Amino acid sequence: MHCGFGRQQGSSNIADMLDPSSCRIRQIRLLEVLRERGLEAIVIGLSPHVYYFSAHLPFWQHYAAFVLFADGGSFLVTASVPAVGMAADQVSAYEAQWFSTNRQEQPALVAEKVLAALAARKTARIGIDTSPVSAQVVLGYEGKISAIDADLWQLRRRKDADELALMRTTIDCCDAMYRRAREIIEPGISETHVFAELHAAAVEVAGEPLSAHLGNDYRCGEPGGAPRGHHEAKAGQIYILDLGPAYRGYFSDNCRAIAVDRRPTDAQRRAWEMLAGVFPIVEGMAGPGTRCRDICRAVDEHFIANIGSPMTHHLGHGVGLQPHEFPHLNPKWDDTLLEGEVFTCEPGTYSLTLAGGVRLENQYLVTRNGVQNLTPFPLELV
Repeated sequence: MHCGFGRQQGSSNIADMLDPSSCRIRQIRLLEVLRERGLEAIVIGLSPHVYYFSAHLPFWQHYAAFVLFADGGSFLVTASVPAVGMAADQVSAYEAQWFSTNRQEQPALVAEKVLAALAARKTARIGIDTSPVSAQVVLGYEGKISAIDADLWQLRRRKDADELALMRTTIDCCDAMYRRAREIIEPGISETHVFAELHAAAVEVAGEPLSAHLGNDYRCGEPGGAPRGHHEAKAGQIYILDLGPAYRGYFSDNCRAIAVDRRPTDAQRRAWEMLAGVFPIVEGMAGPGTRCRDICRAVDEHFIANIGSPMTHHLGHGVGLQPHEFPHLNPKWDDTLLEGEVFTCEPGTYSLTLAGGVRLENQYLVTRNGVQNLTPFPLELV
C-alpha cells in the first residue's frame, strides 16, 4: 500500500518554511490589487500561490486554497486536518484521502469550502488565479469573476527575506552537487550514476527529500536533457550540468560545464572564455530599471564579436517558487529589472567542434545599486 509521505498536515513545526508574518505583509500587497480591481475577494488555488500568501505548502498530491477578503480577513482550506501556525484568520479542512487513497475529486471538495465562505460574505465580485481549484469555483459561483494571474506574477517578482533564505539553501545544494560532480566525473561514468550521486548530495544538504523533481540538464556531450540510461561520458566531451533542486517550494537554477578528462581542447577553452566574459557585461549593466532587452542586445554583440553569431536561446529568466518566472532576459519580452528579484544568466554555445557545447549560469539578486552573484562557486572547466 502506497500512502505517500510529506510534511505532516497541521504540524506546528514550520521552521525553515515561509514566515507567516512575511505572508501577512504579502497579503497587504494583494489587498491593493483587490481594491484597485474593485473586487470583494480573491481566490487562490495554485499551490505555489497558496504557499506564498499563507505559509502553507500543500503536499504535492493534495490541493488547497487561500481566500483574501476586502476587509483583510483570510480563509485557508487544507487537506485532511486544519494546518496550524499559518497566515490565515480561519482554517478549514476537507477529507483528501479515504483509507489512505487520495481522492481524485479534491479540487471540487476544496471549492465547496471556498464557495461556502464566499456565500457567507455575500460576495458579488471575485478574482481568481488559474488552477484546478479555481476552475471548480467558477462552476459554482454566480457572481462576477476576474482573472488576476498577471497581478500575481508581478507580486511574486520581489523576493522577501524568508524567500531568499530558502533559495540560499537550494543554492547550497547546488554547491555540494558541483563539488561532488568534480570528484566523480571521468571517462566511463554513466549519466544516471552522476544524476544519482548529485541527487544524494542535494538531499544531504537539504536534510530531507527535495520538494520537486530534480530537473534541468544532466547530459554529457550534448546541450542538455535528462540523464540517459547506460550512456557513458567520454574523454574530450564537456559535461553540462544545469542544476535545479528545490527546497521547501523554492528552486535554484545555475549551470557549470566540466571537461570529462580535465583536458579541454583549445576550442573548448576559447568557448568557455567567451561565455565567462558575459558575466562582467551583465554585472556591469544590471540593476533596478535596466531593460532586459538591452542586456540581451549587449550580450548578442559580445557573441557576434567573438563567434560571428548571436545566442541561440534565452539569456536568462527569473527563478523562485517556479523554475521560470519574471523577469525574462529574452527579446520576446520587454521586462525591466526590479530591486529584490532573482534572475539567472545562462550564456551557452554549442557545436560538434565543442563535443556538444559549453554553458555557464549564475543566479543574481537585484540590489539597490546593481546585482549580487548568489552562485560564486567555481566556473572552471577542469
